[in-house]
Amino acid sequence: MERFVISGWKNLRGTVKISGSKNAALPILAASLLCAGQCTIKDVPNLQDISTICDVLTSLGGVIRRNGTTVTVDAGHVYLAEVEEELTRQMRASNLVLGALVGRFHQAKISRPGGCNIGSRPMDLHLKGLRALGVQVNERFGFITAHTDRLAGVEMHLDLPSVGATENIMMAA
Repeated sequence: MERFVISGWKNLRGTVKISGSKNAALPILAASLLCAGQCTIKDVPNLQDISTICDVLTSLGGVIRRNGTTVTVDAGHVYLAEVEEELTRQMRASNLVLGALVGRFHQAKISRPGGCNIGSRPMDLHLKGLRALGVQVNERFGFITAHTDRLAGVEMHLDLPSVGATENIMMAA
């Protein structure tokens, strides 16, 4: 992390432009699947993970337009609820489309996500939360499939804190 150390007797005045957060932008981009129209997200950083989630949205039928740090997603023509295995395995956050697809289409199929430098992070809290909402979840041959005829409103408590599981569950609900 960078820092500035300023010594002196004069007061500082001015502004500092802070770039957008990847960890905020990824779930927002995934949540754009919930809209059957356009979403515009500003201050989106230009990073590989952002490009990958945009590729995931495009593979599902979304139309992505990028102008500097502004990304517009048109999910009105999203027609698939299955993400290509190659894309899912590139990045951990690709699992966020699971909740969004279940929320919009009541079904989804993704491969187990990959691309995490932190190490193995299980999906059990994500899947437990979806099951609590009435989603039938199957895990076979490295794929996660989810289907429901009707989502149920429930009160739930996760066994451990998990930002990603909370995001996925909220998008599905």
